[in-house]
Amino acid sequence: MNNLRCFVRVVVPAVIALGVSACEGEQQAHAVTPAAASVQPSETAQEPIATPNAPTATSVQISKDILRACNIPDADAYFMFDSSKLTPFDGAPLDAVARCFSHGPLAGRQMQLVGHADPRGASDYNMALGQSRADAVATYLESRGLQHTTISTTSRGAMDATGREETGWAHDRRVDVLLGG
Repeated sequence: MNNLRCFVRVVVPAVIALGVSACEGEQQAHAVTPAAASVQPSETAQEPIATPNAPTATSVQISKDILRACNIPDADAYFMFDSSKLTPFDGAPLDAVARCFSHGPLAGRQMQLVGHADPRGASDYNMALGQSRADAVATYLESRGLQHTTISTTSRGAMDATGREETGWAHDRRVDVLLGG
């Protein structure tokens, strides 16, 4: 009986985890479970790590228009695999965006947050993960004083993904911060 409990506690979650993360180029035929589709920043306990050659990588990619208008230094974009948790490096650029949109040159303007994922998961899962990433950034910006009504969020999932290995996939896992229409 103890062996069966051990099997259920160790092997079953591992098999489920393997089913969630598909191999590159492979599509999964099963539907995404509500638990997998609702990734929240607080649910991921992974330590943030920077991608090679990017010691100060962030999870956001701010459009050049916003960077210029707000005088924000350029930053690259990375999320951990299967995560919508913001990294410690995200605070400074997002705080600058919040200041710029609340009482800076872009005060009163609309912002669009577009979440992305790398191509290794099922398409429904990647859409949900991209949305969770965009929502995590929106929640952070709202906690810094931006009004919910000035921020719109959407997901592109893995539709724009170009990576073929870990460094490329890291670039696919991001939230684009754009001027809204």
